Amino acid sequence: MSEIITNQQNELVKIIECYSEKDGVHQTAIPSLFFMRDSNASVPRHGVYKPSLCMVVQGAKEVWLAQERFRYSPADYLIASVHLPVTAQVTEATPDIPYLGFKLEFTPSQILEVLQDSEVRVYTKENPKRAMFVCQMESSLMDAVLRLARLLDEPKDIPVLAPLIIKEILYRVLQGQNGIALEHIVMEGSSTHQIKDVIEHIMNNYASSLRTRELAEIANMSVSSFHRYFKEVTAMSPIQFQKQLRLQEARRLLLTESADATDVAFRVGYESPSQFSREYSRMFGFPPRQDIKRLRA
Repeated sequence: MSEIITNQQNELVKIIECYSEKDGVHQTAIPSLFFMRDSNASVPRHGVYKPSLCMVVQGAKEVWLAQERFRYSPADYLIASVHLPVTAQVTEATPDIPYLGFKLEFTPSQILEVLQDSEVRVYTKENPKRAMFVCQMESSLMDAVLRLARLLDEPKDIPVLAPLIIKEILYRVLQGQNGIALEHIVMEGSSTHQIKDVIEHIMNNYASSLRTRELAEIANMSVSSFHRYFKEVTAMSPIQFQKQLRLQEARRLLLTESADATDVAFRVGYESPSQFSREYSRMFGFPPRQDIKRLRA
């Protein structure tokens, strides 16, 4: 990693420490920008990544997408181009040198605006790309990220300058080695764009019974092509994708509401409480009641 990037990151460390004195996720005055802090290596955490640029500014982190592992450190950045259920774990952090993270969420319309302004040629017939990737950090991207973070010290400048700098950040990512994976998400006619539409449908209807043929029709694909492309983009089948969403939502409901496991199983779309308990245990390592008791403790 170059000395320029190292110096840029040292400044970003100070900014993140200033705005995240305690462990946890901290939303900033820039609505789409979040800082994360952990004083110790964490247990695996399940969640859904929105389309976002994620950076480790200090420490290291691993993200699992199905059976695929993405490890990144201050020398890299990670992109999730669609909503993806993942398991994430901070692997390097101490009270003296805590893990510090930077996350900038974005929308497909923001990507499309950058593409239209930059007149980038996109080849929509190329095979779909994985919707998560790690790239090596570049000083031009780091410079834009740092300027965005500096705006937190000048709140009056945020409404005007933040959208411009975010646009620059997305432009830098699109110019990177895997930028084409981000382009395809928004280009009508690309198979990745069609899969994105199905992902949004599943996100909005995860508790409903989903038929593969109906999902393939949403994507305007044959059933066999749809299965192949969906797995290429998400690293899992549509059923596995839906199952992760259901189980994560079930865990959230059990933690936040005084509902029993059977009631929650039905609410997230399971017809069999025993099947729900088996699949919950397989994903989280403990049966529902034991898992929630452990988390609350």
